[in-house]
Amino acid sequence: MKKIADLLFEAKILKEIPRSGYQFLGAGRESVAEHSFSTTFIAYIMSQLEPEVDALKLVAMCLIHDLPEARVGDLNTVHKQYVVADEVKAFEDATRGLAFGRSLRNLLQEYNDGLSKEAKLAHDADQLALILELKDLMDIGYQPPNSWIDNVIDRVKTKTGRKLVQAVMETKRDSWWLTPAK
Repeated sequence: MKKIADLLFEAKILKEIPRSGYQFLGAGRESVAEHSFSTTFIAYIMSQLEPEVDALKLVAMCLIHDLPEARVGDLNTVHKQYVVADEVKAFEDATRGLAFGRSLRNLLQEYNDGLSKEAKLAHDADQLALILELKDLMDIGYQPPNSWIDNVIDRVKTKTGRKLVQAVMETKRDSWWLTPAK
């Protein structure tokens, strides 16, 4: 049980690790844990739109996809041009000795390979979480996200992901708030 407690504390630290791209953007902020929550919730929605996928696998991939960042930090696109983080080793070290460690490692490997339908949707959910953040900033008047958004949108590959991107881009950030209750 101690090893599980260690893993829980390791996952918890993601609340304290900031996503590093916002410093380059000049606006917004988010922890890795906040990003993981958004990504996982988007994945759950995607699983409802594509009921043939393994919803648990999709959601679990999104839940753990950034867990290695507890050990290696959040490297943005610029950082990754100069620094190579051994996320696989970090994840192996985090899950070594757990009865279900191999299952977690296999799940992360499937996500990293990006070949299964679940992995493709998980990658799109990851990008959609960033798109939501950028669109939110755009809607309140920040200009820098305008130079980023098209590049991020281009990373979304699945049909479901593209449909969600279109809906997000056509929806104001506060339209849900301004809609009267029925």
